[in-house]
Amino acid sequence: MGKKDESEKEAAAVTRVEAVLQQLRKQSPPLTVNQEKFCDEACAERFLEKVKGDNPKKAAKLLRACLSWRQSVGIEDMTADEFQAELAEGAAYVAGHDEECRPVVILRIKQEYHKFNSQKVLSRVVAFTLEVAIGTMPKNVHQLVLIFDAGLFRSGSAFVSMLMATLKMMGDYYPGRLHRAFVVDPPSLFSYLWKGVKPFVELSSVTFLVSSLDFADALGFGDFVPCPSRTTSSLRFDPSAAKLGSCSSSRFAFTVSHHLDSLKPWYLTLTDAKSGPTTPFSVSLGPALVSPVNARSLSFASPAARGMFPSTPLPQRVTPRSEDASAGQHPATPGPGFRHSWGGAFYRGRTGCRVRERSEQTRESFSQLVKLYRRPYDVMAYRSMMTPPLRGRRQHHVSASRKRF
Repeated sequence: MGKKDESEKEAAAVTRVEAVLQQLRKQSPPLTVNQEKFCDEACAERFLEKVKGDNPKKAAKLLRACLSWRQSVGIEDMTADEFQAELAEGAAYVAGHDEECRPVVILRIKQEYHKFNSQKVLSRVVAFTLEVAIGTMPKNVHQLVLIFDAGLFRSGSAFVSMLMATLKMMGDYYPGRLHRAFVVDPPSLFSYLWKGVKPFVELSSVTFLVSSLDFADALGFGDFVPCPSRTTSSLRFDPSAAKLGSCSSSRFAFTVSHHLDSLKPWYLTLTDAKSGPTTPFSVSLGPALVSPVNARSLSFASPAARGMFPSTPLPQRVTPRSEDASAGQHPATPGPGFRHSWGGAFYRGRTGCRVRERSEQTRESFSQLVKLYRRPYDVMAYRSMMTPPLRGRRQHHVSASRKRF
């Protein structure tokens, strides 16, 4: 019975896909060769999933709108030669593939980009990058990962508008292509603005906020073990580690006190350079002659510890005596009921657990992409991922590592 139900479901899905393609061919104008190639069964199935798989006519209408948008943007005529500045700067590129062979697209568009370019130019740049990512997908992979580097934005509203435009383009014209989207280091006010517009964004359920500071340990510095001989030692005097004796030079002699005086455990002796370090040139100040006056900054002890200032006793705390215990008591405020208090605690506990689990899942999923996110941009590696229609005319570049000096 189970295999029969599965076969019936597959047959119904195939019938709906064929209905979408038939509805699309009936509409005018007729499809071009490139549009026929784009509207395959997998594409029709993705648009069916967008409309919950119950309305082939609506799916065909959305697919026709997608074809009109692609024609207006000019995706079929795009080449890498049109985006020389963006390619050189690394504004949008494919960094590589994750563990599931999904392409990872990184958008590092600066805030000043909108001042000199229109929204249509930005849409073309993002669409070109998405087409390159789709071209690098294996046969069994149909989704990609999107990373927004929001640290280049200072305004939260400007980044929200750019993020919503990109997610809307992904939801309307690339349905079912986005696996997850990560927003790294957003501006300060972005979280408040995102909470307001999040219910109106179709792909908000797969969009996550990430801070790069949470992945500082992913750089690999934890693998280095510090040398024990270069560790920082304490500046305090340790009597157990002190070696009793003297150490002299041509002008000074350093002697550690045998009495281990806590006020001044060491003292200097001036010596004559001609007579040698053993012959004193002046009278040395031994530990017996040390006083709080001549010690001064030579000791780490505080003035109060050296006895220079008399200690002032602190006033004792006086507890007022209660005349009448019953008169001083006030009626206590009645607390919530038993069910209300425990119910509120249970609700808060469940909400906190959900938020904590969501943050842990976000951290775990993005930890696999940290290396791709922090990998230096290489324009030649990105150009090698492009298929011939998108690559444009071939240019012979020599990387800096292959140059001979």
